[in-house]
Amino acid sequence: MSSDKAIALTTKEDLRLLYSRDFYEWVIENLKLIENKEYELVDWENILVEIQDMGQRHLDAAISHMGIILEHIYKWEYFKEDENMGNGWIKSMLNSRNEISYLFQRQPSLKNKVQLYIEDAWEYAITRLINFFKDPENSRLAQKYFGKIPNRNDFPQKCPYTFEQILNFEPFL
Repeated sequence: MSSDKAIALTTKEDLRLLYSRDFYEWVIENLKLIENKEYELVDWENILVEIQDMGQRHLDAAISHMGIILEHIYKWEYFKEDENMGNGWIKSMLNSRNEISYLFQRQPSLKNKVQLYIEDAWEYAITRLINFFKDPENSRLAQKYFGKIPNRNDFPQKCPYTFEQILNFEPFL
């Protein structure tokens, strides 16, 4: 379908169909149309969808990384039993912190926005904590601390940590 001329597709409907069949080609064709200032042929509807999705992906990534950090902070504070336990948690926490830092560097306004989603990140952390205790390797910990595999009601309903703690918690130093 690709050609040097943006008019290879004859109608807007052709372009809309291309969106669901060959996304990469859809991008190329829309770029050509915009470069050639053929705005009336551009698939603006799906371009708007993609722009919204780009922003949401960055926000979702930051929330996900916050959830991972929250999971490990909580495990560190409540379930660390000896000096050797938790090294993997630290690595995971630092990796997620690096990812968040990079996102904030590239998208500074994201830092303010993501703070509104701490409770979403905490919900994700709880899901990860429950799955952690479902792992047969951790069944002893589940029995010791909960007497069972925990569920959502076994964890605080509201996030027990602040945004600053998520970004700066380092008891291991």
